Amino acid sequence: MNADVLVIGCGIAGSVAALRLADAGFRVLVLTRAREPHESNTYYAQGGIVYRGPGDTPDRLFADIVEAGAGLNDPRAVSLLAELGPQLVTSVLVERVGVLFDREEGAFSLAREGGHSLPRIVHVGDATGRAIEVALIRQLHDHPNVTLRAGCTALELITTPVSGRSGRRTRCAGITVFDQASGQVEVHLAPRTILATGGFGAIFQRTTNPPGARGDGVAMAARAGARLANLEYVQFHPTAFSHPEAPAFLISEAVRGAGARLVHADGTPFMHRHAPKWGDLAPRDVVARAIFQEMAVRDAPHVYLDVRSALSPEEIKARFPNLYAQCRRYGVDMTRDLVPVAPAAHYTCGGVWCDEWGQTTVENLYAVGEVACTGLHGANRLASTSLLEGLVWGVRAAEHIQRTWAETIPPSADEPLRVAPAGTQPVAPAFLVSRAEAVRTLMWQEVGLVRTGEGLTRAVEALRQLQDEVEAVYCRSALSDELVGLRNMVQVARLVAEAALANPHSRGCHYRVEQAHAVC
Repeated sequence: MNADVLVIGCGIAGSVAALRLADAGFRVLVLTRAREPHESNTYYAQGGIVYRGPGDTPDRLFADIVEAGAGLNDPRAVSLLAELGPQLVTSVLVERVGVLFDREEGAFSLAREGGHSLPRIVHVGDATGRAIEVALIRQLHDHPNVTLRAGCTALELITTPVSGRSGRRTRCAGITVFDQASGQVEVHLAPRTILATGGFGAIFQRTTNPPGARGDGVAMAARAGARLANLEYVQFHPTAFSHPEAPAFLISEAVRGAGARLVHADGTPFMHRHAPKWGDLAPRDVVARAIFQEMAVRDAPHVYLDVRSALSPEEIKARFPNLYAQCRRYGVDMTRDLVPVAPAAHYTCGGVWCDEWGQTTVENLYAVGEVACTGLHGANRLASTSLLEGLVWGVRAAEHIQRTWAETIPPSADEPLRVAPAGTQPVAPAFLVSRAEAVRTLMWQEVGLVRTGEGLTRAVEALRQLQDEVEAVYCRSALSDELVGLRNMVQVARLVAEAALANPHSRGCHYRVEQAHAVC
């Protein structure tokens, strides 16, 4: 046993939990499948993180989160974030980690984004996640109580049955991983394990997420018997760059917060017709469906974001330097041109169920960040609450482990292991590519922004067949990160499709056309 606590993943949630525990004297082993430790959804977050501005209150933030989440939010989770979140931004990110958020005349510069009733988003230009992640990884690298290893693909949670007053339960004793460099399977035992593996946006054809967001943590937790929740609530960000030669990179909500408007090619705005109260700053599910409808009516591949009419060229380059450079790379000048945008899969509101301390239904297993379902987001996430959720639950999971450490029963070296298959047959690259593309295409077409019962039924049937095929190949083949990822992608896609089929009610970002005569 080489650690007190295992942390799987090192975005903001996993990194904060690891750092907090290491500061308290725990030996922490952090594992990530990425070759570069900073590679995570956190790194690509643009807009910022929720803070609190003049005139703001926890009650006001609570109300905005619940309105965006269509009332499906867990009130306890919302209260925790609204009360604790802003002070943790200061004590952890600013004072402990050293993130330099933008300031104006000495105070934090606050932006407004969709669904927020006032400006309350702190940021670092248009690369807030990058600034946070780089600072956190630097702290982990330098900490004597942290071992950080990249290129380690998680395979299975190690679980054992236990008996108690409440009947038979399952306890997590560690994890098996595939070391990408050596090709070997490793066993890591630890008294506590924290899942911080991120979401699963990459199971969709068009997504703002990096390729590694394939649902590894959700799949492993499902196989370990953990409770899952709200998997059908997948948020589609309304404004991802739309260009035939470009990835669907995010055009931050902060751009609309700064005054940009959604328009057609002729410059005609349209959001006032779909959301009179909010206009272009409506919650994401409303804006995404409005764009979907406008595209359908006009048979257009995208709509446009008009930034040039709201900000001067100098303001655009100063506030959004990275977005300006990315768009220019594909021939779009934000200072002069309309920016083509369309919805893309962005965030998973559901995941591995956990309580207010990050505890899952598997004993000694915690879930934090996007892999978890805390109940905070309900049916649709409010802009810039994801980083804050990772911060709050990363801290709380670490605090719970510290507080309950005396009750810990260390795993023994003879724990029964669910190890990887010992196959040796190589898998043809064409199989991996074609089956992964089949998953992404099916999910985009049938389990996307607007869903039907008929389409969901087709998706479930096709994914069940595909899962059987992939599982058979997995059991006889030599391991690779790509094969493990494909296996997890298919499983998570099936779970999402089944959850969407089982829920006939349109709410938030789960929208079924059987429930309404029109898209909006």
